[in-house]
Amino acid sequence: METTTSTPTHWYNIVPDLPAPPPPPLRPGTREPVGPDDLAPLFPAELIAQEVSAESFLPIPEEVREVYRLWRPTPLIRARRLERALDTPARIYVKYEGVSPVGSHKPNTAVPQAFYNARQGIRRLTTETGAGQWGSALAFACSQFGLDCEIWMVRASYDQKPYRRSMMELYGARVHASPSPRTTFGAKALAETPGSPGSLGMAISEAVEAAAPEDTHYALGSVLNHVLLHQTIIGEEALEQLTALGETPDLVVGCTGGGSNFAGLTFPFLRERLQDRMRPRILAVEPAACPSFTRGRYAYDFGDTAGLTPLLKMHTLGHDFVPDPIHAGGLRYHGMAPLLSHLYEQGLFQAIAKPQRECFEAGVLFARTEGIVPAPEPTHALAATIEEARRATEPKVILTALCGHGHLDMAAYDRYLSGEMTDHALPEDRLAAALSHLP
Repeated sequence: METTTSTPTHWYNIVPDLPAPPPPPLRPGTREPVGPDDLAPLFPAELIAQEVSAESFLPIPEEVREVYRLWRPTPLIRARRLERALDTPARIYVKYEGVSPVGSHKPNTAVPQAFYNARQGIRRLTTETGAGQWGSALAFACSQFGLDCEIWMVRASYDQKPYRRSMMELYGARVHASPSPRTTFGAKALAETPGSPGSLGMAISEAVEAAAPEDTHYALGSVLNHVLLHQTIIGEEALEQLTALGETPDLVVGCTGGGSNFAGLTFPFLRERLQDRMRPRILAVEPAACPSFTRGRYAYDFGDTAGLTPLLKMHTLGHDFVPDPIHAGGLRYHGMAPLLSHLYEQGLFQAIAKPQRECFEAGVLFARTEGIVPAPEPTHALAATIEEARRATEPKVILTALCGHGHLDMAAYDRYLSGEMTDHALPEDRLAAALSHLP
């Protein structure tokens, strides 16, 4: 196990290094590019500036770094026992984000978002959460800076993961199952589909609607540029750690839902590749039940179900697409980060989709060899890492991110171990119906 001696002082912004800039978000009514004034009701000025920044490196405020020091730098683990079990010549490194207070990578952006909002005088933040990792992180961050926090948790995960809800409440947040009767949109959704398992798109609509008061802002845990920016602390640390070991990755693998964990791990390595300092292959892994990269359409779409957000150019399955209730709740989002979608269109990385039983098989193998129980989300990256390692016929270096532990996901492992877990296919006609509603 190797770590850096200190946390990075800057986040990395990949946009200035790209061959072409990503398409801008648009106002739904006029199709004109969104400006800072459009975002001001939801986000503080400093986050808006980060969203459109042309600077390559942005300084991390000392107040944020002070909280980061509770768990950062995170360890880089050489998975030697997994290598032996696979009988592979590959060397497998795992960047482990499960050592944070809430057990995932999400505080990397929750902390600065809470800090900037508090500094602007905001008193309350609303948000959505899928598996509960993001909600737990924002609840923790709000507790650090004295903010109230209200969270809409996707119903499928609200029922599957009660202890995630308990963790959010432990940090002082109020948590509602989404769709809920507490918002106009939620009440309408419940009236139309009383037993709806919910979706991240629905929960976003409720959280945005609830952010109307002047002392309230909305916080998002993935997708937007400033969120991806904050997560690059993962890749910057991993790059320094591998360099200290004299290693250069041949393959970098990450799971993708909205894209923040994947971007955080890979952007610093993509920078090195764009500047011809190394040539790693980059691989994104998504769930077969919610395959926005591999089966979605690259088009302008709403980030939420109700159509309250700006139009984002992204790989999407349609804003009213409701994924099956797979256990990787953090990957049940209909779209992919616009910046990542742009990079994918430029051929800067590849993407594959995995069914959940294969992913849980990989998670069990990792737990039995390395001792760490992975969250359902990063088992997707582990499944692809294991597949690549088994395929290797000569030495190669594989880097992946274990973006969280699965200590609060044992009900999902119970279903896998008992043989009750099923894979969810996405029929073409269901996908076509969802895509037919693109704006």
